[in-house]
Amino acid sequence: MTTANHQTYVYVGLGGEGDNLAQGGMMRMNGGEWQSIANGLPDNPQVRALAIHPSNPAIVYAGTQSGVYRSDDRGENWHALNTPKQDVWSLAFHPSNPDIIFAGYEPCSIYTSYDGGESWKQADTSRIHYPNVTTYMPPLAKRVIGIAVDPSDPNDVYASIEVGGLLASRDGGESWDSITDGLYRDNHTVDLHGVQVSSAAPGTVFIIAQVAMFRSPDRGMHWEHMRFEEMFPGGSYCRGLTIAPDDPKTIYLAAGAGGGGAPAGTEEAGAVYRTRDLGDTWEKLDLGDTPPGRMFQVAIDRADPDRIFCTTNYGHFFASSDGGDSWASSQIPVEMSRSLHVYPMVCG
Repeated sequence: MTTANHQTYVYVGLGGEGDNLAQGGMMRMNGGEWQSIANGLPDNPQVRALAIHPSNPAIVYAGTQSGVYRSDDRGENWHALNTPKQDVWSLAFHPSNPDIIFAGYEPCSIYTSYDGGESWKQADTSRIHYPNVTTYMPPLAKRVIGIAVDPSDPNDVYASIEVGGLLASRDGGESWDSITDGLYRDNHTVDLHGVQVSSAAPGTVFIIAQVAMFRSPDRGMHWEHMRFEEMFPGGSYCRGLTIAPDDPKTIYLAAGAGGGGAPAGTEEAGAVYRTRDLGDTWEKLDLGDTPPGRMFQVAIDRADPDRIFCTTNYGHFFASSDGGDSWASSQIPVEMSRSLHVYPMVCG
């Protein structure tokens, strides 16, 4: 339900692509106006992860190349938290205790805070092993690109690895194991880009890989390849997965052309898909035109779920105030290139 006088703030993190890390940034939009909000962040911040406090939207966390940062004033000012000064690629809150926060790193490590970010504990990842098909490409580091907690059983926590399959913790994030080795033979299907668990489907895990989406009804023991249409001729690229805060049966998928060996030059198209029945059926949303880039993220305002936003990797930005029935498009005012991308986006 919308709170009185609520204003929606949209936050977008920017980062370099490949070896080009000389550019980065942090942007915020309110009332249609964009501004840079990097005060206190490291130089050329590589912002790969963002999270808004579920009950206090003034508190925002950012994952950077120098660890986790926190803002208590909607991004006006940032301060570094006591975390390893390495690349953070994912942040997630415990579903019922926002003082518990998970952070995923590259190379693969996972830390948990139990006091809102003041202190952090490293998880035991010593038992992790990666699918053999992903081990032929050293020195590629395995990055924790997504973390999700099962709202029905917070002892079950999942982490998606780019490129390296899915991890699971059965003790609330204290220790982790790999749970996908042997399930796939194609490298592109264990190149994961996200994981989610819905409160409407206890024990059901959704993952998106570079070229596909999968669903497990039994905590990752068995997987179903979710085929709802050929997204794009020549191959698809799945990047973002978002559960609606007001309806846990509704899930949004951000996708694009390319991936999986698609011909060069075919990746310049994006789309958003939506299911209202936990993935049994899907619809492609009409954004008004074809996004000229891979759709990377979908963000929904928890306090006003009719406000939905999506963005491509190159900053083509779409906004809806009626639950996705109609959209307005614009451009995030940063000069994007093949070496500078939008990575995370959140709102609240």
